[in-house]
Amino acid sequence: MLVPWLFLVLFVGSPQLAEADSCNWSASDSPASTDPRMILQVRLRCAEGSVRWSYPGRALRVILEPNLWSSSSARDTLCIKAAPTFGGATLFVRRSGKLEPLLADGEGEEGASCFRTDGPRVPPIYIQTGPSPSLMGFRYELTADGIAAMSSDRAASCRPCNDTELLMAVCTSDFVVRGFIEGVRHRPDLQISLVDVSATKVWRQRGGLFEREAPRSPRWRGVIRAHLRCGVKPGEGQFLFTGWEHFWEAWLGCAPHYKDFLDVYRNAKVGLRNPCVFRLDE
Repeated sequence: MLVPWLFLVLFVGSPQLAEADSCNWSASDSPASTDPRMILQVRLRCAEGSVRWSYPGRALRVILEPNLWSSSSARDTLCIKAAPTFGGATLFVRRSGKLEPLLADGEGEEGASCFRTDGPRVPPIYIQTGPSPSLMGFRYELTADGIAAMSSDRAASCRPCNDTELLMAVCTSDFVVRGFIEGVRHRPDLQISLVDVSATKVWRQRGGLFEREAPRSPRWRGVIRAHLRCGVKPGEGQFLFTGWEHFWEAWLGCAPHYKDFLDVYRNAKVGLRNPCVFRLDE
C-alpha cells in the first residue's frame, strides 16, 4: 500500500476524466491495457449514489459536486459505506492539504464512516486499489449532521418518543407510514432487528423504501431497521412508523400506536401546537 505522502504526489498530475451519470459511476478496466500510473477522475453531482469499479488497475479520484448547497438545509456530513467486497482498497479524503485514511478493506460493510465537510465544498475522495482486485465499490451519502445526530441519538436511547418529538417526527422524517407489524427478525451478527411492515397508508417516503404488493394494491410492504438492543417485538394493531433513510435503508424513529398518535395530534391541533400541517386523510 502507498503511504499517504507518496499517494498525494501521484495525484499532482492531470488525471484522466471518466464519464458518469449524475449520481453513480460504474466501469471496468482491462488488466492488459491499464497503465497503473494513470489516475482516473470521476465527477458526481448528487447527494447520494454509488461507485463500482471492476478490475481496477490504477488510482481513482472522486469529486462530489452536488447542486444543493444553496438550499437552507445544507448537508455537511459525508458518509461512505464499502461494498461487501472492497477489493483490498484504501480510501482517503484530502483536507487541509493532507490525505486522511477514511476506509480500508474489511471496514464499513455493515456500518458507515462519516466526517464533516467543514464548508460548502466536499473534499475529494481518493481510492488506492489493492493488489490484483476484481471489484471495488462503495456508496456515498451527504446528510445534515445535526438532523442525523439527533435521529441517531434518539434511536440509540431505545426510548419512546414524547409528544413533542412525535409531532416533529411527522413533519421532518424521511418516511411516515401507517401499518401493521407482520414480524420481527433479529440479527445478532449485525446488531440489528428487521421489522417487516405491511402498510395501509404511505404519506411520505424519500426513496422506494415501501413498495405496493401489486400495481393497484392498497397495501405496501417494507422493512424497517432498529438497533438490536432496543428489543423490538411484534405488536397488535396499527402503528404510525416514522424514521429516516440511510444508504437506501429505512431506520426506525418514532413508532406509536396509530390511535395514540391521533390523540396527540388532535390535542396539539386544538392547542395550536402542531409544528406543521399533517393531513390525516383517514
